[in-house]
Amino acid sequence: MDLDLPAGLTHRPLTFEDASGVLAAIAAEEVHDLGESSMTLEDVEADWLRPSYDIASSTVGVFDGDLLVAYADLSTPTVGYTAVLPERQGQGIGTALADWIQARARAAGSDRVGAQVPEGSAADRLMRDLGYEALWTAWDLELPADREIEARNLPAGFTIADAGEDDRRATWTLLEDAFLEWSDRDRQSIEDFGARIWGRPGYEPWNLRVARAEDGTVVGATHVHLSGADEDTGEVGAYVAKIGIRPDHRGRGLAPTMLVDAFGRARVHGARRCFLSTDTRAGARGLYEKVGMVATSTWVNRSIRL
Repeated sequence: MDLDLPAGLTHRPLTFEDASGVLAAIAAEEVHDLGESSMTLEDVEADWLRPSYDIASSTVGVFDGDLLVAYADLSTPTVGYTAVLPERQGQGIGTALADWIQARARAAGSDRVGAQVPEGSAADRLMRDLGYEALWTAWDLELPADREIEARNLPAGFTIADAGEDDRRATWTLLEDAFLEWSDRDRQSIEDFGARIWGRPGYEPWNLRVARAEDGTVVGATHVHLSGADEDTGEVGAYVAKIGIRPDHRGRGLAPTMLVDAFGRARVHGARRCFLSTDTRAGARGLYEKVGMVATSTWVNRSIRL
């Protein structure tokens, strides 16, 4: 598909070698919109390493010479990612990328496609003007570097430890079941799920923690990883990407205990600031605020019918 771009710009499918350029575009846009970015190269690469994903047919990069100035990525048939360097916004590039994503989503058999963008950002305004409706609100929350984590005791008979290879299928089942209670998407294969966790570049055993009942059954899990250093302060951050408790073990205090455990493990490994994201569908913001987290940014999930 050709793109209607300003004169002098070219486009082509991305390759794995373009990951650093994509990261630079995402980070520049997030810094412009939010004041900082917690995106890492590993975030980009892990998504592209999913076995079901084909980078050549799922991406397009926009270039000014050798410089990547924008990109689009149909990550799944219903979810697209884009970024445009702030100095190149307002030139029609975002509109061209939106057209490309919609065309690719239709070709993949989807009747809807959308993205999550910072509230009030240029991307948010453009999507609204193009007819994307707001479906839900999301927040980034942070445990500030100067805030102590209150220790919490596990209920009797439960333990928390690093997940082993033998725990991977149980962890996949538990976390997918938990997220699919409120998320409108298909179940990920264990191979795609694993590419984002134990297949993520730089993975270490402490990144995946599991809670076990007395009989050894996995009843809870968290995925936490380092998220790079702040350019100004040098402080290393950590991101809790997933947390879930099996339904028959909720209400026992496992979720806040596992969250505190994840933050503690991250701080042992050098993190000063800890982050996670949640949205109105999950109804968990209150839980995170109870352990001392504060909302730092607001996002809007917008979608359009094709």
